[in-house]
Amino acid sequence: MKKTLFIKNAAYLTASSLILRFAGIIFKIWLAAKIGAEGMGLYQLVFSLFLLASCFSQGALPTAITRLTAEEEALGSKSGIKKIIKSGLKINLVISLVTGAFLFAFSAPLSRLIITDYRAALSVKILGVIVLFSGACSVIKGYFIARRKASPTAFSLIIEQFIRIAAVVLAIKFSPGSLTYLVAAVFFGDALAEIFSFLYLVLRYRADVKRISFGDKVHTTAPVMSTLKISAPLAAGKYISQLLRTGENMLVPKALSFYSKSGALSLFGMIKGMALPVLFFPSAILSAVSTLLVPEMSEANVKRQRAVVRSAVERILSAATLVGVLFSAIFAVCGAKIGWLIYKSADVGFLITALSPIVPLMYIDSLCDGLLRGLDQQNFCFRVAVSDSAIRIILILIFVKPVGIRGFIGIMYFSNLLTCLLNVKRLIKISGAGIDAQKTVLIPVLSAFFVTLLLKLVLNFLSLSDLVYIILLCSIATAVYFFLLYYFDCINLDSVGRIRTHKKYAAKTTMTSLTK
Repeated sequence: MKKTLFIKNAAYLTASSLILRFAGIIFKIWLAAKIGAEGMGLYQLVFSLFLLASCFSQGALPTAITRLTAEEEALGSKSGIKKIIKSGLKINLVISLVTGAFLFAFSAPLSRLIITDYRAALSVKILGVIVLFSGACSVIKGYFIARRKASPTAFSLIIEQFIRIAAVVLAIKFSPGSLTYLVAAVFFGDALAEIFSFLYLVLRYRADVKRISFGDKVHTTAPVMSTLKISAPLAAGKYISQLLRTGENMLVPKALSFYSKSGALSLFGMIKGMALPVLFFPSAILSAVSTLLVPEMSEANVKRQRAVVRSAVERILSAATLVGVLFSAIFAVCGAKIGWLIYKSADVGFLITALSPIVPLMYIDSLCDGLLRGLDQQNFCFRVAVSDSAIRIILILIFVKPVGIRGFIGIMYFSNLLTCLLNVKRLIKISGAGIDAQKTVLIPVLSAFFVTLLLKLVLNFLSLSDLVYIILLCSIATAVYFFLLYYFDCINLDSVGRIRTHKKYAAKTTMTSLTK
């Protein structure tokens, strides 16, 4: 039953992730054409402030709601579940109102002192509304995670994305042409999307809670205090981590301005808002699996199912490496064409190519984070994240001012390599997993770059449009790459049967069933 449920939830999250990322890429292309690279940079700066405000308003509230709801469900208390959700919404309402009021009242100083761009003031005011509804959504999503139901969250995200796109398109169409109103129109769409997402989740919550046939005895006494007791310590760590990340994002354009004063905001927008979404797009399936790993890995860890944990870690790390290496080679070989095809920008193409070597590191790191948290290593993850942000800030202050964008790219190389090595080392240590470096790293890297470079030489002799060129290279390279991996025994079709012997993890290896 749990295996079937995991497969169903994985399918929901994978499908929704693919839909959202595809729609997001198309939307970013359109948005970049409308507001330009400078507008994308300003949007990313305001969005960084939103992430900080959202962190303060939510804290670790969803985690506490998930845990307490799961406990009440295990004890068979419908009334207890309802009280937990009400307490979570009350706490979030108070904190969100304070946060929203602060953003609205101090929008001008925040824009001038933190974002250092007065044109952000109107957008900062709109953030107050977004924070209020996004926080409430997170509480209800915490309930559905505890109930192991992924479809409400998946559909709410899809609804949210398409309403956001429609609202932004209309808002930009009827807004004045200045960058102040264009960026504010994007956040207006975000606010409207969060409102509709909240309404949808409330309806799904009410329908779902009615179907619960548990008793009415409440086991969690003082639900508000119980929620705060769990969320407060975790929230403190999140606040520190997010503060450092926000500080880093605010610092990058300032540092770049010493090298290129007129194009600093544009460069920041190209990296954060244009190049990175393209690089992360293929990881949609991996991220869906990572989302579902936390409760499943926790259960196996508590039950001391060491063989299950070790097998799952080995296969998932192998899958992330194989997928990451393939797309790293593809982005390296035709990143310039991808940048020009999508954004009509040679600069974005340069960034995609320049950042392509760290694609496997980013994919592996994102999966390691989910695995480590599932194995009760959240404190280690926090220490790594804080240390990484602090080091990045120091390096930005030292290198970006004199060197410019190449200095920032170098920092991204160092940062991703450092965190990936630390997380993988820790994961292998606590899980006992073993990684065959030759079959997991060396052969895949050589195969991927040999295939893509050879295809590039062949396709360059043909007169093809960029779109046809990219499609042919990606499809042929993928087929030949996995054939070579099979030939060199890096993947094994027989592993499907062995994977399914691990009951809890059959679902999470559906997309990696070829990995050995």
